[in-house]
This record gives sequence, C-alpha cells and structure tokens, in this order.
Amino acid sequence: MASTDQVEKTRRLLGELIAHDTTSRNSNLAFIADVEARLIALGARCERVSSADGSKANLHAILGPDADGGVVLSGHTDVVPVDGQPWSSDPFAMEERSGLLYGRGTCDMKGFIACALVAAEDFARGDLKRPVHFAFSYDEEVGCLGAPAMIERIVANGPKPSACIVGEPTEMKVVTGHKGLYSVRVEITGKEAHSSRVEDGACAVTNAIPLMQFLFDEAARWREAAPADSPFDPPYGTITVGQMGGGTATNILAREAWFESLMRPAPWDDAHAVGQALRERAKVVEAEMRRHAPGACVHVHQRSDVPALRPDADSPAERLARQLTGDNATRTVSFGSEAGQFQHAGIPTVVCGPGSITQAHQPDEFIAIDQLEACLDFMDRLGERLRDSA
Repeated sequence: MASTDQVEKTRRLLGELIAHDTTSRNSNLAFIADVEARLIALGARCERVSSADGSKANLHAILGPDADGGVVLSGHTDVVPVDGQPWSSDPFAMEERSGLLYGRGTCDMKGFIACALVAAEDFARGDLKRPVHFAFSYDEEVGCLGAPAMIERIVANGPKPSACIVGEPTEMKVVTGHKGLYSVRVEITGKEAHSSRVEDGACAVTNAIPLMQFLFDEAARWREAAPADSPFDPPYGTITVGQMGGGTATNILAREAWFESLMRPAPWDDAHAVGQALRERAKVVEAEMRRHAPGACVHVHQRSDVPALRPDADSPAERLARQLTGDNATRTVSFGSEAGQFQHAGIPTVVCGPGSITQAHQPDEFIAIDQLEACLDFMDRLGERLRDSA
C-alpha cells in the first residue's frame, strides 16, 4: 500500500505541476525543465525531443540498466483550454475539497505523471534488472502531434522496451483497445458574384456541401460494416464535421468556405482510404468550379493521424497490466490516445491510469486522492517486478 509520505509527496507535486499552464497553445518548456531536473537528480538519463520551432519538447528519460525489456510510463504534458468554462476556483492553483483535487490537468493527465515521478524515487533506490522509461509528450490534445518523433527515437536508439503503459484516466482499469484519430481541414476558394448570376462565379459554400455529404455517406458505410461483436461504444467508427464557415451574405456567391472533419476509426476501418477518396472528390469539385472560375481551388489538409489501439490478447503489456492491477476484464474506449502510436511502432501497449475520463476537459476537473493511491500502489508493484525480473 502507498505510504502516507508517498501520497503527500504526490499531492504536493501535482499542485506544482498544475501551476504550469501547459495549455496546448502555450510552450511546455518550463514544465519539461522542472520534470527533467527532478529525474536527473535521481540519476536518470534524459533526452529532449523538441518541436520544429523549439517552443515545445518531449522528454524521454531512463532509470535503471541499459537493457532491453523495460517498461514505458507514458503521459502527455499539455492540457485543454479553460476559456469560457465556469470554474469554481483558479484552474491552475490546485485546490482540495472533500478528498478531491481540483485543477486543470489533475485528471488528464498530470495525476499520472506526478505518481510516476514520486515512484521514480523508489525506482532509483532499487536494484532494477530492467529499466523504466518515462515518455512525456507535447500536443497530445491537438492530435497527438508530439509523441511520434520521441517514439521513433526510443525505438531507434534503444534500449527497446517490452511494454508501454499510457496513463490516460481509466480509473486504474486496463484498456486494451481504442479508436484512432484522423482529422482534415478542407478549404474551398471560389469566385464572388451576385447570387442570381451563378455562372458568373463559383460559390465556395455550395461546393463544400458535396464534400461533406461524401463524408456523411462514408460514416454510414462504416456504421453498416461494423462487426456484430464490436467491443466499442458506439460499435462503429465515426466521421463528423465539427466546424465550418464561409460566405459573406445570402445573396452573394461565397468566395471562401472551410470545414473540419474528425474521423474516429475502429481498428478495422481505413481512415487513410477515406482521406484519399476525399482528395479525389475534391479534385472533381475543383474542376467543376473552374468551369466558371478558373482560379477556384479546393485543398484538403491532413491535421492528425493517430492509429487505433488494436486489442492484442496476451501481449506483454496486457499481461503486465493485468498482473499489477488484478483486472481481467476486456475493456475498450472510444477516445484516442498515444497508445496506438506506441503499438504501431512495435511496442506492446495498454492504457491504464488514475481518474475518470468523465472529468477530462470539464470545468472543475478533479481527481480523487484514492485514485492517486491506487496508481502509487500500481507503481510499487511495477518496481517489484522490475527488481525481480532478469
């Protein structure tokens, strides 16, 4: 069981981590420097993997021997915005009320990072036979953009881990599958004209409609093709249009229009095929628009591409997580995470972390202290396994 001292350290550290405003639009470098200093003090070997402009960084750190077969503890450092949300307290000053810790990121997912850092003190004291990898990423909340470069370095440079635990909030239950993420932004440029003179221009808004209709039709196809024994809720992959805009007035053919679509493919769905088909449809629409507006164009920009996490029964990660938690239930979720990226790179992965996803992204986000205690117990058992395993 987690000691009172461990719980208090975790609570205090979590408050310090919450004080870093790592909303995805901001830099996370101060947060990374803080965490990096703590791990270096424990003897960890640290490497930053920076964004192209240097304003953000992933952190990969290793404690223990330079040997294959270690375990990755993965978490993202960024949080979603608080803009417009009715918080009861300062979201970046953690507050405790009735056994709950309130603050942006307490649940998603700095609580897990705090537990991992407190456990690192124990890992550093122990005679580990296999290493612990800490993999802390940036820009997960805007499409899992940061992690791939770090994962590539982990796989290429070694030592190679045998399992990864992504600490997204699952109430410390083992999740072995989730849907992916694939998002696009479509931008249409037409030619303005009086709305009574449709052949004098090309309406961008009107020509956006068949492209959105194509996505609606593909969504129906995914829904109809889902297997009867699908473990997901809803049981099929989804395609939605979440944002759109364009036009000046109802009596003017719109010069510009845009929309953004998010696909959440189940493991059996092919989001790349839908994306390619959308690009082909866009070329047809563009050609038709150019009959009346030679300068018309349609661009499809890919924003994110995150693989689904495929259930992999009896993988090293699943076996480890079940042994550490005692949870043998089969469980999947519909949200995406970096777990699919680790798995796609060849590292067996599951999702298991403290807190409830129902609190994520909400005003007055919180995590229960007993969830942190459960995560600390998990970390203690992991340390025992890594000390005892050759």
